[in-house]
Amino acid sequence: MNSLKVEIRPVTPPDVPAISALAREIWQASYPGIITQEQIDFMLEQRYGHERLYDDLEDLHKWLDQAFLGDRRVGFAFSEIYKGEFKLDKLYIHPDVQRQGVGGQLITHVAARAKKEGYPCVVLAVNKRNEKAINSYKKYGFVVREAIVDDIGHGYVMDDFVMEKKL
Repeated sequence: MNSLKVEIRPVTPPDVPAISALAREIWQASYPGIITQEQIDFMLEQRYGHERLYDDLEDLHKWLDQAFLGDRRVGFAFSEIYKGEFKLDKLYIHPDVQRQGVGGQLITHVAARAKKEGYPCVVLAVNKRNEKAINSYKKYGFVVREAIVDDIGHGYVMDDFVMEKKL
């Protein structure tokens, strides 16, 4: 694994359009074959629409971070306090820099925040069919805690593993 020099910065309101566009680019490269295009479009609008992202920025229990290589935004991580746990809710890295340590640096950043906030672990949910992401999370110390199926509306479900990393 190459470990690139990544700069992690908080997402600010002017970053929202770029984060939304990056999410779409990464999802289109990652999720076809795992979920339908219709579900991809639904989830992108539900989770990465501009208004949703602006609302997330105002929530004191959510942290939105972005990763840069030089001037290029290459990924992001969103974390939050959710149901009494510290959750890594979103972690996405541009495909052309995956497997080079960017995700690991974002995980380390999020884990440090969780520890500072007094949480004993970080949890996340990952699609059961996303083997690439599951293997990456395992590499960074996450283990499968349980399997869940969560109805997200409009006839779509998230068929996920909940994984956790003890701190």
